[in-house]
Amino acid sequence: MRRTDFAANRPLLLGRRASINNAMQVNHSHLSINRDSLTGSTEKHLAEWQGCASPFLVHGEVIDPLNRLVSHAAEHGFQLRLCSSFRSFDRQLKIWNDKVLGLRPVYNDDGAVIDLSQLSEWQQAQAILRWSALPGTSRHHWGTDFDIYDAAAVDSNYRVQLTPDEVEGDGVFAPMHNWLDTLLVPGAEFYRPYALDRGGIAPERWHISYRPLAEQFAAKLNTQLITERIENSQILLRDVVLAHLDEIYQRYIQLRD
Repeated sequence: MRRTDFAANRPLLLGRRASINNAMQVNHSHLSINRDSLTGSTEKHLAEWQGCASPFLVHGEVIDPLNRLVSHAAEHGFQLRLCSSFRSFDRQLKIWNDKVLGLRPVYNDDGAVIDLSQLSEWQQAQAILRWSALPGTSRHHWGTDFDIYDAAAVDSNYRVQLTPDEVEGDGVFAPMHNWLDTLLVPGAEFYRPYALDRGGIAPERWHISYRPLAEQFAAKLNTQLITERIENSQILLRDVVLAHLDEIYQRYIQLRD
């Protein structure tokens, strides 16, 4: 089964905003959207959720809406937890390069490992993009997007996989996601940006996004900004990525409901 990268299977960390981010508490989101926050090159737009383990970094303006979602889930018997939140450019770059080098597996839609050595460079890039964002374009850079699971459905030793088998049908987390279907309706605060298979990124029912802020970030991300960030990095497959960047942007980055 495909394993999605996250630091650890940790309890949800609720709490106060980090003192360094107090300026974000009022509607100042426009001040935090710049080339660095768009591409995961800074943490200045983020705040911490404090708790009994290492904190998650999220955008400061998402804390209250996320807390409300977690509380609402608890009222219905679900312990909505995070597997991942913010992910930096450097972290996303390592994931990408490790996959190109064969240090991390790349999977097809059936969960089988792909032998990248049998593919052209452009085919390799597409295989990786099916499940992993191009560094500089991940929605996790913004602190508005989260991979979630239901801690009430498993014991503390369970290792979350984040696969379709877990969240659909008889999957262990399917009941929580079926309940979320009643909340994540058009126009709601949170939604699933990868709910549909548009031929680019595979559907990820576990990935939710805070729409009011994420849409502001998404509207400002463009190919020129991505090109500049990619050109100034040590990313593998750089030439083929840049040669196909317009197609990558349309298929894997620019999402439409």
